[in-house]
Amino acid sequence: MLPFFRGSPVGTVFSISRFTLLVLLFAVFPSCATVSPIDARPLVAATTPKDILPSWRPFPTAILEAGDHSDAAYFCLAFFSGKVSDPRLEFHALRVNLSSPAIRIVVASGGPGDEVLSTKVSSFVREKDLIAGINVLPFEPVSSREGEPRTNIGLVIADGEMLSPPHLWFDALVFFNDGSAAIKNQWEIDSFENILNAVGGFRRILEGYELVPRVLDLQARHPRSAAGISSCGKFLYLLVVDGRRAGSVGSTEAETALLLRALGAAEGINFDGGGSSSLAMRFPDGEVRVVNTPVHGHFPIGRERAVAGVLGIEKRVPAQE
Repeated sequence: MLPFFRGSPVGTVFSISRFTLLVLLFAVFPSCATVSPIDARPLVAATTPKDILPSWRPFPTAILEAGDHSDAAYFCLAFFSGKVSDPRLEFHALRVNLSSPAIRIVVASGGPGDEVLSTKVSSFVREKDLIAGINVLPFEPVSSREGEPRTNIGLVIADGEMLSPPHLWFDALVFFNDGSAAIKNQWEIDSFENILNAVGGFRRILEGYELVPRVLDLQARHPRSAAGISSCGKFLYLLVVDGRRAGSVGSTEAETALLLRALGAAEGINFDGGGSSSLAMRFPDGEVRVVNTPVHGHFPIGRERAVAGVLGIEKRVPAQE
């Protein structure tokens, strides 16, 4: 970076140049989202977040190839992309049937004592041969470099083993041994005996289809990653909202909750957002791509951050008889 001399002609020129560069970047990247892994149809549009009517598309790589017409043969994953005009938002969502035997939830956790260190969501999906993945709990320090130690801020349980302890103020998305899911306060989880996986986030934003009162007056806009669950606890909704670019300004927590509710969720939790927000999926050609536009760093050019915790969707391979 060139030196900046405050009050000098050099500083003035550089300041103008930097401003011009930002303007050009926002002009060039008004809408940078990757095309859908399902098809190339335009985003479904609505006026406000609560007006969204999801048009779910079955996810090709998630089809269980069964010879019968039982429940196991149904699509277990579906994808939807949409946009809102007031405010300007673009988002992508994945609906997961947790009762389907065709998929399973996997969790990765970073940290100095763990085998899994910092990773980009797309790298985790690619290397673990997953169908999809999303970033989850907050962590430190922040960078785009993979393979570095990370400290999780909140609960992580993977395959019944606690990898990171609870955080006093935050909530968690919990997956139980019976296949159901729920959102719980991390410190109110008094037993891990019946928990298969759990990932912390920030706080609950949707409860019983109603917005949590604390989010109503929050005005901060950011890229968002979030999750919701249906009232029966059998359907999981993963959501990523783009932000910090002209085509999508980022959502408030209330708007994120409204989007989750429109998708079908009764309960919702806000995950780590900002530059960490990434939803990666495996496309029909086998390649893994991030479907949103990550904003790690200062420019909205799709640079993905290396995170600590990832929630992934894995396709189960039928046991050989």
